[in-house]
Amino acid sequence: MKGTSGRSSEEQAGQNPAADQRSAPLVGSSPLMIATQRGGALLAVLWLSAALSALAFSVANTVRTETERTATSSEGLRTYYLASGSIDRAILWMQWGVLNYANPDGSPRYYRSPMPFMRYAYASGVAVVEVIPESSKININMAPPEQVEMLLLACGANQFEAAQITAAIIDWRTGTPAPPSLDFINPSQTFRPRHASFEEIEEVLLVRGMTPDLFYGKFNRSPEGRLIPLGGLRDSITVYGAQGNQVDVNSASAVLLAGVGVPSQVTDFILRRRLVKPFQTLQELTDLAGGGGPWLSRLQVSNGPHSMWTLRATARLRNVDGRLNDLSRTVSATIAFLPQALSQQEPNFHILRWRDEAASIAAGALPF
Repeated sequence: MKGTSGRSSEEQAGQNPAADQRSAPLVGSSPLMIATQRGGALLAVLWLSAALSALAFSVANTVRTETERTATSSEGLRTYYLASGSIDRAILWMQWGVLNYANPDGSPRYYRSPMPFMRYAYASGVAVVEVIPESSKININMAPPEQVEMLLLACGANQFEAAQITAAIIDWRTGTPAPPSLDFINPSQTFRPRHASFEEIEEVLLVRGMTPDLFYGKFNRSPEGRLIPLGGLRDSITVYGAQGNQVDVNSASAVLLAGVGVPSQVTDFILRRRLVKPFQTLQELTDLAGGGGPWLSRLQVSNGPHSMWTLRATARLRNVDGRLNDLSRTVSATIAFLPQALSQQEPNFHILRWRDEAASIAAGALPF
């Protein structure tokens, strides 16, 4: 039997026509055309790879952005509930504080006047609750014009703006309407002067000339480029209580202290000192500040019982490494405690106003 190994190459080639076609050059095709076709295919593959890479990068970036946004939203909600719960805890501490519970070292176990704040450390974060008696603020319905103008100047208004806004505030709260030439409101504005007392401090925003920066506060930039906080009118005025001539040195805002004539150096000293320890007497301030002045008669240490307070809680979560998160949330509540004769039933307080977004410009100075 004849083996296949003896076949000639011509016979083997004739039995495999497909191989003959692959090995034979195309009719009418030049080497340049073949190289061009191969280069075009390679270029198409490269463009397709680049498009798929861009698509994958876009999807990954979108997923990362949404993940970070969801995490921030979740942390913001947790921080908000931490601040809200701290308001409730502060109310209990103020109620228990009247019983004068003390720690073994003699320090107050709960709230004791004139503490300007209460600090709560939780496993998930830290909250600081500022305790501000409403009687230590300026009543916007009773303040004399010169006092209102000084507060506006302390908030950053110029002399003309302060005079215009002061006149508009006086006109708004005055029962008798002003003459047409003194109608302190823009003709195109919807809300006209009520010619009655302010019911909420936010009504001041409707007065002609008032701006959000003057009311809520703003940041100024120093020559070195640093942001310097400047408080607003909101932290210094109230619509509750009688108009007093003095403000509380342990809870008054920087704007309010400047508005009653306290020098800036003394104001900075007061703000730093009360973060460590509240003033017990005005004599402490006089001794530590190196003397007094006419402004000293406008200050007081509020030790007596108060029926109306503003509690402002600022909270920050704790990261995995133990450090505090940069994200913070602030809520505040204006609370009226009922007299003992009227508080036979629980609760013995009323929340008059709750503000979810009440961040203070001075929140960065809180003792976290």
